[in-house]
Order: sequence, then structure tokens, then C-alpha cells
Amino acid sequence: MADIWGRRQILLGGGAAAMGLALSACGGKNAAGGDVLRASITGKGDGDTRLLIRTAGLAPEGFRVEYSDFQSGHLVIEALNGGSLDYGGMSEIPPIFAAASTIHSFRQIAIAHGNVNNQVVLVPKGSAARSIADLKGKRVGYVRATTSQYYLIRMLEQVGLGWDDIQPVAMGVSDGAAAFSRGSLDAWAIYGYPIERAIAIDGARILKTAFGILSGNYLVSAHVDALADPAKVDLIGRYLRLIKRAYAWAAAHQDEWASTIAGNIGVPLEYVREQFRRKSDVYTLRPVTDAAIASQQEVADVFARVGLIPGHVDVRPLWDDRFNSIIQEEA
Repeated sequence: MADIWGRRQILLGGGAAAMGLALSACGGKNAAGGDVLRASITGKGDGDTRLLIRTAGLAPEGFRVEYSDFQSGHLVIEALNGGSLDYGGMSEIPPIFAAASTIHSFRQIAIAHGNVNNQVVLVPKGSAARSIADLKGKRVGYVRATTSQYYLIRMLEQVGLGWDDIQPVAMGVSDGAAAFSRGSLDAWAIYGYPIERAIAIDGARILKTAFGILSGNYLVSAHVDALADPAKVDLIGRYLRLIKRAYAWAAAHQDEWASTIAGNIGVPLEYVREQFRRKSDVYTLRPVTDAAIASQQEVADVFARVGLIPGHVDVRPLWDDRFNSIIQEEA
């Protein structure tokens, strides 16, 4: 089960985002001509805006989007820092690790607010664990510098445990899926539709969701060079309007959207319907606000407190509110 999603993986290392991602120059045109926005897709399912736009019967008008697929948000950050993307999505966490370094060539321009009940700790079929406290001394998989690391820290703290009280195992999404499936992990902190696949295929059980821990804010970011280019700024604004329309369609057509997702990820429809029933919220596009900035700052302070970043990080300079008027337009 080397890649349960059956899609192209892009692995980025050493802080540089190369490996075929240099899709076009930083201007608004590609080599063949035409307006192009280079954007990320992270994972599959409810958060796959490419699939959603197509399913909603929408399409970019007057420009083209070149998509690159990623398994997690910290890889999107590396691609942005490497200049290979104009536009990318991730949780609140990966930008914090970037802000703690010397390279952060992006700004956070919007919030895609959505579900947090698809962020969970899974245990294998037959596991005796009934609470997070039962994970003491156990091997727990997670994805470094993502929501899964953050909510795992917070869940452990809620039961009086620390990071050193478990055996944390950092691994990418597909490596984690393979390890969990073959019984090499006692638990797995993971997000998105790997959850439904693990339940359907491996008989996994949800030990705890991240509801009450995560804010539900998933960040939309743009490369600083794109933000300095009026042509790219125009494309980003048009793409944000398109996403707003797609989110509105999904909220009004949950049954059709669930059916599309089930076929896309290859699990029975009932598993996706169950995930939809667990939703804490549908996706909506929201503007940059002081509350959103404060939420990310709270997360950064947790990582600083437990020593996973070198010290205090001020997240406010990462934010840019120039698209707020577009996001707040009436439908």
C-alpha cells in the first residue's frame, strides 16, 4: 500500500521546492501564453478545490490554474518559499515553522474555514485504548509541522501527559497509512480522507477528534512576488471569487458532493456520508481578521512553549488583508 491515493506525490526537501514544480515564471503568463495561476491541492476529498470546482460545474474564466498536489501543508510552504507556487493552502501550523526560520516568502491572505472533526487520532482494530491517556508509552504516528502534531500535543496535555510520554513517530501521510495498516503504530494522528480509508479497509476506530482544539481556520497564502505583480493579484482575486462560489455550491449540494468524493477516493459512499454527518462546519471563505491572527498566534505560542520552535514567533507580519473586500462581496 505504498500510495493509497494513487496520485502523484511531490516530495520536497532541504527547504527548496524543485522537483518539477517550476511550472511557469513568476509573471502572469506562462511560456505558451495566457494567464496562469500556480496553485496547490493538499490531499483529497472535501478540501480538494480542483475537484470541487469541476463538480460544481464551474471553471476559471479568462485564466488557467496549474495545480500541484501535496500531502501536507508544510510541503506547500516549501514550494511557496522555493518560488514554485503563486497560491497555496495549509493549516495554521506550517507557516509558524516557516516564520521561525529565515525564509518565509509568502503572506496569508484569507481563511478557508471548515471542518475539524476530520482531524483525529485513530487506533487499530482491536485496540484496547479508550482514551488519549491510554497512549502513554505507545508508538503514535503524526505528520510533522501540521495540525496533527499540534492537536496531539494538546490532547496529551489535557490528560496530563507530555510529548515525551509517548513514542512520537513523524512520517508523511502515505508512509503513515502504510505503517498503520501493517500494525506498526499503536495510534495515528491524521486528517482528511485517510481516516475513512483506514476505517473502511483496516477497521480503524476514532479515539478522539480535534473538535474544541482546532479553530477550523485553514489558511490561504500567496507568494510575495505574486502579491507584487498586479496581473497575479488580479488572478488571485478572481480565483477567490471562484472558490467562494464553489463552497456555496457544496454547502447546498452535500449529497452530490459526498457521492463525488466517494468515487474519487475509492471508498463506499456510506463512509463519506458518515464523515459528512460528523462535520463541525462546511467550508466558507473568510476575510483576514484580528481574531484569525490571534488564533494562529495562540498556536505559535504552544509550539514555542513545548520547545518545538526556537522561541516566540510573531505571526502578524505574515498576514495581508488586501483581498478582504473581495471575500466579503455579496454573492
